[in-house]
Amino acid sequence: MKSRSDKLKRLVTVQRHLEQMAEIDLAVTTQQRQEVAETMDAVAGAISSLNPVHRNFSGIYAAQIGKLRHKDTMLAGVQQMHEMRIVRERAKGDRLEERMQEARLLEEREAEDNAIHDLIDQHVARRDAGDL
Repeated sequence: MKSRSDKLKRLVTVQRHLEQMAEIDLAVTTQQRQEVAETMDAVAGAISSLNPVHRNFSGIYAAQIGKLRHKDTMLAGVQQMHEMRIVRERAKGDRLEERMQEARLLEEREAEDNAIHDLIDQHVARRDAGDL
């Protein structure tokens, strides 16, 4: 049978994995926001371009900028959600790790107490055997 600290250690490992997954999700969202920002810069450059080809498509570019701003706003919300999730998962992991360490200390104390009780029992048993 596994001890409480071993079970908690496994939970800590799972929780740290969840934390890493949240960090990966945040990285993906940050990368997507970066790509949207680069696209917005390119479209803004095309709008302000003196090239006659771009002038004909300025209405399309303006609509695209609006869509990109909306997408960036949406991704900013998602990014904030992932940041909060990372904090929450990290806090859970830290609490589980503290509980694991406390459980390990209690198990070590119990083992030490049992060892002392065994020594006392052995000493009493020898003394009683010597009296007979």
